Amino acid sequence: MELYYGEMESPVGELTIVSDSKKAVRIDYGSFAEIEDKLRHWSERYFDDPEFIQEPEKVDLAASELREYFQGERQDFTFDFAFYGTPFQQKVWQALYNKIPYGDTKTYKDIAQTINNPKAVRAVGGAVNKNPFSIVVPCHRVVGADGKLVGYGGGLDKKEFLLTLESE
Repeated sequence: MELYYGEMESPVGELTIVSDSKKAVRIDYGSFAEIEDKLRHWSERYFDDPEFIQEPEKVDLAASELREYFQGERQDFTFDFAFYGTPFQQKVWQALYNKIPYGDTKTYKDIAQTINNPKAVRAVGGAVNKNPFSIVVPCHRVVGADGKLVGYGGGLDKKEFLLTLESE
């Protein structure tokens, strides 16, 4: 299976966007070289014999929409993407994408309640941590029960930047 990737600079550092040629399948912090092992490990779970090919034009739409987001010109993303994860993870990611509006925040408990599993707060945290679509699926909008910034795969500095960008 051929997977295509492109890299882009952003105000929160380099991003790598991966596509199966039809839909984006991941957006991660870091250059491909920095996260290659992570991407190979992940892709082997979901694709037969994955091969990564650098072809930025295959991810142009996603990159363009991300640039617009960082320029304050976009609040929603329209490019096609596909989730690869457990059914529970996919349910959590879909809730993040659909239920946390631009500029708003929710707690892990809020998300657990949204997916009709109010006791799954820790499991929600685990799924949020595995989010394959940095920025687009807004796990940066998930905060602790006390409203404080907690855990973010990209680092709390990036989370704070994104939340500040969305509040302006």
